[in-house]
Amino acid sequence: MMACVTSFENEKLSDEYFKAERKLQRNRWADFVNRVKALCDHVAPGNFGGLYETVRPYSMMSRARLRGIYDGIRGLAQRDIPGDFVECGTAKGGCAALMGLASKQQQLSRSLWVFDTFEGLPPPTKDDPDFDLAKAWEGECRGGYDEVQDLFDRLGVLEEITMVKGLFQDTVPTAEVRQIALLHLDGDWYDSTMVCLAHLYDKVSPGGIVQIDDYGHWAGARKALHEFMDARNLDVDLRYLDYSGRQFVKPG
Repeated sequence: MMACVTSFENEKLSDEYFKAERKLQRNRWADFVNRVKALCDHVAPGNFGGLYETVRPYSMMSRARLRGIYDGIRGLAQRDIPGDFVECGTAKGGCAALMGLASKQQQLSRSLWVFDTFEGLPPPTKDDPDFDLAKAWEGECRGGYDEVQDLFDRLGVLEEITMVKGLFQDTVPTAEVRQIALLHLDGDWYDSTMVCLAHLYDKVSPGGIVQIDDYGHWAGARKALHEFMDARNLDVDLRYLDYSGRQFVKPG
């Protein structure tokens, strides 16, 4: 009996090892592809390359994560997925500006909602596994309301954007967002990510896109996503964008 149990456990460990190894290889390949695309953008900037250079000074996001947003919007346009674009956590506004510019480039007529404190990152909580490290970032990633609004105005996307100032816990539950095609979560902490998922995920259209910016960087964001997915029994393919970013399509 013991031999059978040991054999089963060994098979389980072996299966988990090979799954982890395949995932690692897939991620390494994605990183290689990202480097090739970056080189191509440098040599011959296409539609994304031009927009990336425009918003890069105003975004802390990597090229790969910004490309994930851009490619996501193109895909939504091709599949005619209904709904607005929503960003929770905008800092200086670079990614939201990209969303607005990409929407215009694809000749889409979509509203864009931008939620942020506009006063930097709020305090983390004890629900964040890396609380001590996260605490040091309180107040960082700040983009002032007027500063971000001016960026949107200068880039010609302000008319499509509704800026909502305040903590997500105060603003997101009562937001008048009705339907979402693209939901970008960049709240870093557990509470910030969870409240957005709890109140906005159900508004995402089937086939719509959810992108998590800090999945690989902050343990709170990762913890919130997996707890939410487990509670909803969601089985989705988390697409690796880079070491930190993940994206998935809402099941239909």
